[in-house]
Amino acid sequence: MAAVADAHWLVAGLGNPGPAYAHTRHNVGFAVVERLAAAAATGFAPGQCEARVALVSLSRVPVALLKPQTFMNRSGVAVAGWLARLGLAPARLVVVHDELDLPVGRLRVVASAGAGGHRGVASIQDWLGTTEFGRVRVGIGRPEFGEDAAGRVLTEVAPGESAALADAVARAADAVRCLILEGPGPAMNRYNVRPRPAADPPA
Repeated sequence: MAAVADAHWLVAGLGNPGPAYAHTRHNVGFAVVERLAAAAATGFAPGQCEARVALVSLSRVPVALLKPQTFMNRSGVAVAGWLARLGLAPARLVVVHDELDLPVGRLRVVASAGAGGHRGVASIQDWLGTTEFGRVRVGIGRPEFGEDAAGRVLTEVAPGESAALADAVARAADAVRCLILEGPGPAMNRYNVRPRPAADPPA
């Protein structure tokens, strides 16, 4: 397989490092790139620019997977650093992250958009000076009554949401593949839809 330096794309899954955050809603981006790495039977290794990195091949397209270790609010440090190391333009970047403004389990693929209050995305946009890069947004739902946004994203996934989020992680990994191999239009058409509910068991 090619070396990481030969990657044609960079996919950054956003999250916070360390076991205390591993199962929080804010780390759904990590879960998506981990799924892509697992499908390729590879793992993440420490890399430069405060990140862990893996290399996968998506239909023979070499893709670098990134897990910034900067904590969410400084994600741009790692992402901009690795884009520069790889010699890639922002158009060859896909960012995967949690999204409060989508119901749990819903996906939204976008080719360019504002940060929408997501500090990790805002950091990346500040460092790159552009919004022109692909994103796969994974819905985690709005805070419940009496819960603030910080509490929502930094608490662990509730048991009643785990199945929906696990399904969303799988579909988000597929959306990343589609976005890279087919482009934003097909990815939006295929994944920006409400997932079908599970069929009721026969009576």
